[in-house]
Amino acid sequence: MPEDFVKAAEIGDLAPGETKLVRIEDEYFTLVNSDGTYHALDAECSHAFALMSYGQLHGDELMCPLHGAMFDVKTGDALSAPATKPLTVYPVKIEGNDILIGPPD
Repeated sequence: MPEDFVKAAEIGDLAPGETKLVRIEDEYFTLVNSDGTYHALDAECSHAFALMSYGQLHGDELMCPLHGAMFDVKTGDALSAPATKPLTVYPVKIEGNDILIGPPD
């Protein structure tokens, strides 16, 4: 993970309710637009390999496309089985039209 904030996408790349797989250097992240608020999480489900960017977003909850586990996009918490471990959440900030992802707190 970069040591500082890095551009991941532009605001126009992600409509409300959409998710996107983004690459920064050699790492991948799931970028989420939850009603105009952007969140960044691990690219893969914490339960089994599945790209979370293919999951369905329901408000602030993202459903894993493989087994249906639900995660809170604000906290990364696993909300339902089979997942028990949270996803890492990365800070996001907006500068102009750019969506930036930073290192985890």
